[in-house]
Amino acid sequence: MAHTTYNRIWAEAQRSLNGLLQKEMEEKSQKPTKDHLLAFQMLGTFYVKYVQIFHNLEAAYDQIVHPQKRLIIRQVLDGVMGRILELKNEMDSIDIPIPRYFIKEKLKVLKEREKILAQILLEAGLYDDEPKKRMKVMVLEEAVRLIQIAERARQGRLRATFMKQIYLEEKRERQARLQGVKSPDMDSSAVCIQKFWRGHAQLKRTLKLRDEEMIFLGMIPPAHFQRPSASLIRAQKVDNIRCEIQQKHELDYQKALVSIKERVKEIEGPDIKESLQDQIRQWFIESRHLTGRFPEYPDEEQGGSTAIFSVKTPEEVAAEIAAREEEEKKKKGRKKGKKEKKEKGKKKTKEIEKKPKKKDEEEEDGWKMAPSNFLPIMEEGNNKYKDVWQNRDEGWNFSQEHDPELIKEEKRKEVEEEIRVQVDELMRQELKNLKMAVDRETERKATKGKKGRKKGKRKGKRDRRKKKSKKDKDLTPDRTVDSLFKELVEEGILIRSKKIKLSDYVGEYSYLGTTLRQVDIEPMPSLADVKQLITLYGILPLGSQSVHEKAPLVKTLLLAGPVGVGKKMLVHALCTETGANLFDLSAVNIARKYPGKPGLQMMLHMVLKVAKQLQPSVIWIGDTEKTFYRKVPKAEKEMEPKRLKKQLPKFLKSVKTEDRILIVGTTKRPFDAEIRPFCKVFKKIVLVPRPDYASRFVLWKHIIQQNGGMLTKQLNISCLAQVSDGYTQGHIVNAVQAVLTERRLMQMIKKPLAAAEFLGPLARQEPVYKEEEETFKAWYTRTPLGKARIKALTATEETGKGKGKGKDKGKDKEKKKEAKKGKKKKKK
Repeated sequence: MAHTTYNRIWAEAQRSLNGLLQKEMEEKSQKPTKDHLLAFQMLGTFYVKYVQIFHNLEAAYDQIVHPQKRLIIRQVLDGVMGRILELKNEMDSIDIPIPRYFIKEKLKVLKEREKILAQILLEAGLYDDEPKKRMKVMVLEEAVRLIQIAERARQGRLRATFMKQIYLEEKRERQARLQGVKSPDMDSSAVCIQKFWRGHAQLKRTLKLRDEEMIFLGMIPPAHFQRPSASLIRAQKVDNIRCEIQQKHELDYQKALVSIKERVKEIEGPDIKESLQDQIRQWFIESRHLTGRFPEYPDEEQGGSTAIFSVKTPEEVAAEIAAREEEEKKKKGRKKGKKEKKEKGKKKTKEIEKKPKKKDEEEEDGWKMAPSNFLPIMEEGNNKYKDVWQNRDEGWNFSQEHDPELIKEEKRKEVEEEIRVQVDELMRQELKNLKMAVDRETERKATKGKKGRKKGKRKGKRDRRKKKSKKDKDLTPDRTVDSLFKELVEEGILIRSKKIKLSDYVGEYSYLGTTLRQVDIEPMPSLADVKQLITLYGILPLGSQSVHEKAPLVKTLLLAGPVGVGKKMLVHALCTETGANLFDLSAVNIARKYPGKPGLQMMLHMVLKVAKQLQPSVIWIGDTEKTFYRKVPKAEKEMEPKRLKKQLPKFLKSVKTEDRILIVGTTKRPFDAEIRPFCKVFKKIVLVPRPDYASRFVLWKHIIQQNGGMLTKQLNISCLAQVSDGYTQGHIVNAVQAVLTERRLMQMIKKPLAAAEFLGPLARQEPVYKEEEETFKAWYTRTPLGKARIKALTATEETGKGKGKGKDKGKDKEKKKEAKKGKKKKKK
């Protein structure tokens, strides 16, 4: 696509964003609503529209070449990302894309880190990749001998089959002679051959007609759809070329920032300096003329000469002096009136307490949208777009390089600020000379006042020294981050994450979820919902610093589900999509490492220090239930699985809001852990379910193709998806890998795959039964998150019913209470 196409996409996104921002401002001014359904629909529409804008902005940022445009798009994109997270926090299904700049813009850093990690693993002998098979150098004579053996064996097999066919033919002829059966004549054999050939030809013709009909109805994609499209290949090449142009333009832009600034300083610098000096001298003269003395020059902390022109003009100085005199006169009158005001205030508060607060109660009962941290960012970006780019003529800029005029405007301000600092030093000295020459008496008074102020400042400094907060002790002050990084890698705590993308976690939406909720049945989340939550709570905050700082803070995330549903895969995908470091603090991994309490504190300190320095970072605690065991099994007592239980809350406190660190726990038996300490650490819980029919259908296709298999008509995927009910993604992967061996892949062309081949390996594995899934649901209802969800659902049900019914119920309760009281009195 051309530059104009992506500029159009950006313009459309900005237009729709402008309309959304106006609607958000209107919603702020409206009164709170009591209708939960209406509020949910409004949030849903905002959410959908912001996601659409996010798609367009992400595509524009990835492909637009102009470096100055990309700066504004990035600002708005981060704001939209944060707003999506805020809306998701307010409502509880759309596939949210992962911005490509998370990895693209730090590709060099990630590659260097990968090389360092690989080198450390090699030196320590812990290289976790499979060792490559060493190829032995073969002598020519040995190679010829092996070829001869193989060829003789092949010829022997062919000779054996040929001899077998001859033997069988001779046997048939012998039997025919003994029984006296006549061999078929030429006419009957020809008819037999024709019959079979015509049947075969007709079968082919009918299959072809059936395929054409299915393609016409849209049930099967055409054959050319399965082949890679030439236009798609061309588009990918264009994308790669655009990335190269982006990098080149960005380098040119960075060079231009330096060169244009120097040029502005050389050409316009002397004029700016002279004009500033003239303005400040004029201010000296005017202020002396009005007040009768020279003014005090503002300090650097106050802003220097910027404070003079932004706040104090000569006329304002005179007005300030007059205001001070009036205030001194009023102070005496205010002291008398304070007592009367206090008495009146007490009376008013008593009257307010007596009055019923109906309006306030109504406002509290209703729902109103919470204030956003990202609306100002989006508004600022939107205003920049309107002011600079909306109506800008770019006919001259065909290659979309940087605009030097915009850089001049920015750098002129920077140069003016730098020159202003130099001018301020000169003018302070000039002002001192003027005061010494003209106003000696005023100078003496000023020096006395300054001495008094200095004494006060010293006292303040002493107080500040006392009030200084104690910083956390650094247990490794003499060690570099590189040495700590190396030690953690050698100990197996900092591990290499597998290169898995989130798109590899395949799953479909549960389209029956809404219908089940209407019948008061809360369904398990679908695999697509899990994927979306990982994007919202993990990938987007870790990928962008501005989103992480202002979005709802998520420090911990728990993935709970049966074995084989892909919890570890999601952890590795989280690291891959954000370029994060992966620390493994599982109970099994840290057993017998850094023994004792001081050793544990040292390990956590090292992990935190490296994680903060090399952000973003993911700290993974596998089998998290072991850290919060109710009763430790005898077999695991030596391992000390509960080492981290007391230290984790302290560790979480030391992770600040600006640190892009996420603690992710994975558990297959959460019901073995104590709920209170478990849920205090992990406040966001995601239940990862076994796949439903739609997800299994997609999974079988994806995994078979991933392992080199071919999908044909003989392979009934629908049958496999139906039969594999209760089996997880891990079970399906194991079954496919067991069937698709090297030998079976070689036979694929002659012998296509059949569904029956996968049933044997699948049946040897234990499925996840409904009872196990129900235990996960029951455990979730006992957590604070589950209880809050149940309360929210019951509240919506009550509001959905008639308003009069609630009142009648309240009256009935009051009548019952009065009746009980009456019975008690009679008994007495």
